[in-house]
This record gives sequence, structure tokens and C-alpha cells, in this order.
Amino acid sequence: MSRRLPILIALLALVLFSLPLRAQTGEAGTPRSSAVPIAHKAAVPATPSSSDSDSSQSSAQPPQIIVNPPAAPVPEWGWREQATWAASIVLAVLGYVGIMLALRTLKRIERHLETSTTTAQAALESSSAALSLAQAIANSERPWIVVTVEPFLTMESSFKVMAANRGRSPARIINAIDQVRVTHDETQLPKTPEFDTTEKTDAPEPIVLLPGEATGIWAFNREDLASICKSADALRKVERWQETLFLYGRITYMDLNATDQSQVHETFWCCRYIHGEKNSALVMAGQPEYNKHS
Repeated sequence: MSRRLPILIALLALVLFSLPLRAQTGEAGTPRSSAVPIAHKAAVPATPSSSDSDSSQSSAQPPQIIVNPPAAPVPEWGWREQATWAASIVLAVLGYVGIMLALRTLKRIERHLETSTTTAQAALESSSAALSLAQAIANSERPWIVVTVEPFLTMESSFKVMAANRGRSPARIINAIDQVRVTHDETQLPKTPEFDTTEKTDAPEPIVLLPGEATGIWAFNREDLASICKSADALRKVERWQETLFLYGRITYMDLNATDQSQVHETFWCCRYIHGEKNSALVMAGQPEYNKHS
């Protein structure tokens, strides 16, 4: 701005200074003094003499006078014109300075907006990180129900499905359902676990598990295979490994101190029965949809 201001002042002074100079010299470069109209007589040709008798009676024609039109008046360059010229220069300079200041202010506002946007973005990222950290801390302190399979120590080919609390706070189991299905392999199971609808009965008392405690939710014995298959043909297919017996279920639980039903969690589990000639086994199996936690 400091470099452009002198140049602008010089240009304005040059343009505005040429106006009074032009007014003093006139449009065609003539002096300021007004032209005096000049009158001159036009030459009249002499009439030839006539020999007629009435030539003496004719009178001579008066001379014709041609007056040049007066020149246009030139405005005077007085103190009012000089004051107007000076005020125009001052206003032009002030206008230029105002425009430059406005541009500088706009640039500062733009930089301030960019800085504010960057600060807001950083604050948003910081709050997101803080929220993620708080969620991670809350998840680490909540109960986590994990399902495992354990054999009975006193009975051969007998197993129990155990639900253990691996979290850091007490858990309250409010519902547990299971399902038995015989299919060719895991790919023949439904994509999502399906459970048979049963008639509603009195809700069982919730089971409370402290951190590290476990409880049995399902028991299976080799002798129970015949009653589960429900037919000799289905039993024979399972014993010959033509079909596979799957056991799966869902456990619904929540934090012991939670009062909102939106804080309910679920654990899905799935097991596969392996029939042997003398001994049998029950192992964890199934697709990810059958072994997930929420």
C-alpha cells in the first residue's frame, strides 16, 4: 500500500492539473482573452452605367455587414475551482486508502476464518478421540460373558456349556435360550441364528455373576443323543458322520448397576458334537454370526 499510494497521488494530480490548464488555454489552444467580433464590409460590385433615362432615379444599394459569431465563454479559474480541484484530489486519495484498508481487513478476516476452521477441526478430532477413549474405558469396566465347553470330571462323554463373566463388573443374566439342529455341515446352518418360538412362562430369576464367576447353561451326555435326534435314521446318520449335530444359543445380560434397558448386551455361542466309537467330544464351532458379542 505504501508503494502504490504515491503513484496514485501523482496520477490523480496529473489528470486534475490538466483540467485548469486546458481551461486557461481554451479548447483550441488560444489565449484566455475573449475574441472581439469583427465586422467587415462586403465588397459590392459596381453597377454598369445605363444610357436610359430612368438610370438617374435608381439609388445605390446599402453595403452588407457580416459579423463573426462571438467565441464561447471560457470559465474562469477562480478560488472555487481551485478548492474543488483540491477536494477532488483529497477525496480520491481517501477513497483509495479506504479501499486498501477494506481489502486488508478482508484478508485478515479470511485468515481469521481459516484459523478458526482449523481450530474447530482440531477440537472436533480431540473430542472424538476423548469419546473413543471414554468408550474404551467403559468397555473395559463392563461385564463380558464368555461361553466355553468343559467336560464333566465324573462322567465320560458328558459336557457342560459354561457362561463365565470375564469383565470387571458384576453381570446379571436376564435370558438364555438354546437350539439344537442337525445338518450336513456349518454351511447348512441359517446365516443368522434362528430359535424356535416357545410359549411364554414365568420369567426365571436373573443370575448374577461376579467377575470371574461362571455358571452352567447347558449339559449334554452321549446317552442324550438318541432323544435329541428323535429318530433312529437321524441317530445313525450322526453316528456315521453323515450329519452333524449343532448346539447354539444366546445369552442376554446387562450390568448389575445399569437401569436403562439400552445397556443390554448379548453373547452368541455354538458347539458341534463329534461322535466316537467309545468316546465323544463337544467343541466350539459355527460361523462368526454364531459366536459374537455385543
